[in-house]
Amino acid sequence: MTFDDFQFDYDLMDGLDAMGFNKPTPIQELAIPVILAHKDLIACAQTGTGKTAAYVLPIIDKIIGSNHSHLNTLILAPTRELAVQIDQQVQGFSYYVPVSSIAIYGGGDGAIWDQQKKALKAGADIIIATPGRLISQLASGDIKLDKLEHLILDEADRMLDMGFYDDIVKIISYLPKERQTLLFSATMPPKIRTLAAKILHKPEEISIAISKPAEGILQQAYLTYDAQKIPLLGEIFKQTTYQSVIIFAGTKERVKSLQFELKRIGLKARSFHSDLEQKEREDLMNEFRSRKVQVLIGTDILSRGIDVDGIDLVVNFDVPPDPEDYVHRIGRTARAESKGTAITFINEKDQRRFHAIETLIEKEIPKLPLPTFLGEAPIYSPKTHRPEPKRGFKPKRKS
Repeated sequence: MTFDDFQFDYDLMDGLDAMGFNKPTPIQELAIPVILAHKDLIACAQTGTGKTAAYVLPIIDKIIGSNHSHLNTLILAPTRELAVQIDQQVQGFSYYVPVSSIAIYGGGDGAIWDQQKKALKAGADIIIATPGRLISQLASGDIKLDKLEHLILDEADRMLDMGFYDDIVKIISYLPKERQTLLFSATMPPKIRTLAAKILHKPEEISIAISKPAEGILQQAYLTYDAQKIPLLGEIFKQTTYQSVIIFAGTKERVKSLQFELKRIGLKARSFHSDLEQKEREDLMNEFRSRKVQVLIGTDILSRGIDVDGIDLVVNFDVPPDPEDYVHRIGRTARAESKGTAITFINEKDQRRFHAIETLIEKEIPKLPLPTFLGEAPIYSPKTHRPEPKRGFKPKRKS
């Protein structure tokens, strides 16, 4: 199958050709006909499967064929980074067609608010918004959603994890009941089913099995006590030169502290977190893309909101609680058929989590021996393991 089979508008196809799109991915092949048929949809598909194009392309095609004199489509996304990324894709696909879009997100100063407010008053066909900022704009009365035709929730599971359920329900109260609603989620827990039952009408369901990590990713792990992680990281950087690195930690507080801990061992790293101003976050991402920043530290939100090629190392400083988040994290490397390395630090408490990851990807990941100067490592016994008593960390001297 090719995109020609969908019989999209001729000018939209020009945009696809310019962007190098030819063969649809499985989620695109299954979702696009459902959306073109004006049916509601609940789709389970992870980041990296092409889900953005799966809903953006048919929506643009439908807008082209309609009298789009009012706001047509609202896309809700959990983070500013994802909202901007979706907006960039919409602009790319609609380069040759008269379809406009705007990203609405929080952060920044009053100038950004005013800029978004003016853009909303001027009108746009597609709005991509984070729930909190959209509610603020709705309260100001500058945006009307009474003629909306399409509502799309992207990464719905992540939005609920971030506490946006009430905001989503409130936003939906502004929408007409007669609309097409599309819900995309990387996972399908019961709370997503509950939300879907509340806002969708007789939806079609599509589930794309979570893909295994790319073959180009060299996956490795170390069994380590927490006190050994920082010196181990320093040793890894001594042994191999990496140009672009992402380190994932479990919490925002840990992300912040890691920046200073790594600085003490001579690694120039920058932390990426929600307490930064929007301009600071954008500047940091631009510096990372241009290799001015070698090491970026973040949480799982970064694993779904970053689109950077050429990352040659991903380090899971903490094992993610959800096995699917592991796939998202290490998927930041070995993109576009390149090679990359993913290293995970497994402390005594996280062994069951890591075993769940190995079960999901159907692969046993090699456990490398610790450098001798770090001392003994925990024994890997995830099925029977209970946290061991804490030991004092006394690194041996290098000979």
